[in-house]
Amino acid sequence: MSESIRIGLIGAGENTRVRHIPGLQAIDGVEITAVANSTAESSQRVADEFGIPQTIGTWQELVASPEIDAVVIGTWPNLHCEVTCAALEAGKHVLTEARMARNLAEANQMLEASKAHPELVAQVVPSPFGLECGPAITSLLKAHFLGDLREAIVLGANDQFWDYSKPLHPRQDAELSGKNTLALGILHESLMRWAPEPVQVFAQAELFEPTRPLPEENCFVDVGVPDSLQIVAELKGGVRCMYHLSGVTLFGPGMQIHLYGSRGTIKVEFVDGQEKVSCGRADDKELQIMEIPEEEKGSWNVEQDFVDAIRGNKKVTLTDFRTGVKYMEFVEAVSRSAEANAPVPLPLES
Repeated sequence: MSESIRIGLIGAGENTRVRHIPGLQAIDGVEITAVANSTAESSQRVADEFGIPQTIGTWQELVASPEIDAVVIGTWPNLHCEVTCAALEAGKHVLTEARMARNLAEANQMLEASKAHPELVAQVVPSPFGLECGPAITSLLKAHFLGDLREAIVLGANDQFWDYSKPLHPRQDAELSGKNTLALGILHESLMRWAPEPVQVFAQAELFEPTRPLPEENCFVDVGVPDSLQIVAELKGGVRCMYHLSGVTLFGPGMQIHLYGSRGTIKVEFVDGQEKVSCGRADDKELQIMEIPEEEKGSWNVEQDFVDAIRGNKKVTLTDFRTGVKYMEFVEAVSRSAEANAPVPLPLES
């Protein structure tokens, strides 16, 4: 089935330009018909680069257009809730960039809007970490390679915010990014594909570089998001989990997820878009690199999945709004714990 689908872009950040636009334009019967970026000039640049026939002045006009069937939201999280709810109310399918929202309240509002329009597709762009190796790891887990999962480690520590002379990044602006801290949400989402849900978190956060220059205003501004975060969590079944997230770690470990079980270990490293899986059991002398055959690797299929869901060919799995709310609940719990310097149980009370 190749039912024609007309898509409008609201925001055209890097992921939209690198992945979503080419991915959608490669699908038969799909046309990106309009774009509304942050300024008229930037909208026109995107339209010219990708051959998009129309630019629209505001996202409100785009959402209201009868010539649009679905919207792709490529803004920072500050607009995800408002645009999503308006788009669903206007009868548009929605694919919104991650992180889902600035906070749990906004994520819940988006979920309720999607439940009010079950005939429409509501999808969050999934964490890319583990998409390639995920099927192989899932197979190992189903074969009880680990035995009983006992511990997990989540690492997301690098030096991206170490240089305090660099301008304020949108991810450091709480007004734009909300309670999303560093790579917490994106790595936690990947972990939850392989491990049970958390039942308690205890977090501590620090802001080592509290100010940043704002060149356009020739001044310094306060950073609103921590640049160092550590979490001890308990997962269902008594599994213990530790998170080390940092943007000020020189020669840090980068992005990794470790799973330690009663019979074996699986380590996943995410480096420059590549996924390296190492595994071993008690009778091995050292961890072995897992060679995954090409035909067994997963891949980035976000745009195709969105279109297939619109056409009724499949349901959204990566990532539906309920899953998005789950990781936003974890982010919220971490924020509350760090603020109170106390453990916080999950699920959170409404």
